Amino acid sequence: MATPAELALQHTDLGPAELEHLQRLLGSWSVLADLSFSDLLLMVPVSDSHPDLIGDEPQLVVLGQIRPNNRPTLVEQDLVGQTVAETAWTLSAAALHTEDIVRGKIHHPVLGETVPVENIPVRLDGKVIAVLLRVSLAPLRGPTSLYERTYLEVFERLAAMVAESAFPFPDEDVGTEEAPRVGDGVVVVDAEGRVEFASPNAINAFHRMGVYSPPDGRRFTELGVEESAVEWALATGRPVVEEVERRPDVIVLVHCIPLLSHGSVTGAMILLRDVTDVRRLDRLLLSKDAAIREVHHRVKNNLQTISSLLSLQARRVAVGAGREALREAERRVRSIALVHEILSRDPGDEVPFDEIVASLVQMAQDSVVSSRPVEITVSGDLGDVSADVATPLAVILAEILQNAVEHAFGADPGDDEAAELEGEGGSAVRSPVGHVLVVLVSRGGELSVEVRDDGCGLPEGFDIERTTSLGLSIVRDLVVSQLDGSITMQTLPEDGGGGTEVRIVVPPRGPGHS
Repeated sequence: MATPAELALQHTDLGPAELEHLQRLLGSWSVLADLSFSDLLLMVPVSDSHPDLIGDEPQLVVLGQIRPNNRPTLVEQDLVGQTVAETAWTLSAAALHTEDIVRGKIHHPVLGETVPVENIPVRLDGKVIAVLLRVSLAPLRGPTSLYERTYLEVFERLAAMVAESAFPFPDEDVGTEEAPRVGDGVVVVDAEGRVEFASPNAINAFHRMGVYSPPDGRRFTELGVEESAVEWALATGRPVVEEVERRPDVIVLVHCIPLLSHGSVTGAMILLRDVTDVRRLDRLLLSKDAAIREVHHRVKNNLQTISSLLSLQARRVAVGAGREALREAERRVRSIALVHEILSRDPGDEVPFDEIVASLVQMAQDSVVSSRPVEITVSGDLGDVSADVATPLAVILAEILQNAVEHAFGADPGDDEAAELEGEGGSAVRSPVGHVLVVLVSRGGELSVEVRDDGCGLPEGFDIERTTSLGLSIVRDLVVSQLDGSITMQTLPEDGGGGTEVRIVVPPRGPGHS
């Protein structure tokens, strides 16, 4: 289904300002449909240069269609995008060319009878750019109710504003999901702000605010309700949206629409919506978010405390395997703490993994003990990653980077793990600077992490499945058991510079994955 803007581009000569005016009308015309109990169509002249134009006969295109929420629809078929000859819509054509509101009747093919229609010229800057076609039910037999008469009277006043280019208002935002609607409650006030009419739902809203006195003939202040929105709308002729909190547990959204006649404010229509439950849910969500952030903050603090304790313990252990094991454990805890630190700032289900990568790279560079300086470069980005993937992936990447900076560039000959990882061979020509490249790719939900170095490579016959290295065992188990992924490690060809490549692939995780 093409959008109104696309249809306008394809079929009409509307300029940017004219299209913006019509889009504002489409964004606010649900009020018109409900007040008139009618289906509405927005008709725009087809461009003379349109390729589908038959001969020289002028045509109209349906740019928009809306149905009322308080009456059965009379136009069941979707007419948006259809073009019709002006000779088939003579009343709409008359409104377009005479620039006056044209009323009459048309034969309804489904009902098999004639129904009243009203064609309202849509004017902007003195020029009629479209026609608003109202298709209504046949007149009811007998007198209508007060609220129906009032709704229709207000609609006629708004229709006149459409014809005068006074509605929709140029500085009003289009309606949102929580914007008040006609069915939520309608109050009509005169030019002095005195209530002329209040619908049953509006009376209910007053009752929720603790107002039980009849509102007819009284101002909002006399009822004990804040009326700054009404005063401002009547004084400026501009719509106002405001939340009124009558009591700590009752919040009503007030949308005040001034009613104009030839530029003068003659009154206002006020839409009232009780948003107490919506705001309560908003506050609960805010409280929940704050609680989740606090949990992640405390977890991060606890992990940092554990990391500090491990670091202190490592200093008290003699140089050797015991101290190194404590330092590795402290680094792994810090990797997990990084994830919770980001989650403490944004308690969503996903975290920006590039922030974690930057911290892991800094940790690895700070731990370089080789005589050769090591340069780590990151290419690509994984984007936002779910927290249950980010945590193990952070530990995995930290382990691989640590192995690269510790063992690829001149490891201690007495380090058994280094001997297993890199062997005794290597490139004949060594660069004065060691290079590590991290390549991150996210494609269709699949995550790929590659870490390449130009160090001495892996020992002959190395197999990740049979490794005795604690660090690589942790990496392999995390990739396979927690991420359902795969990991490969290989020595790169000498003619390409040599070194080691580690590649990890994490498949897409479905919504039901735990």
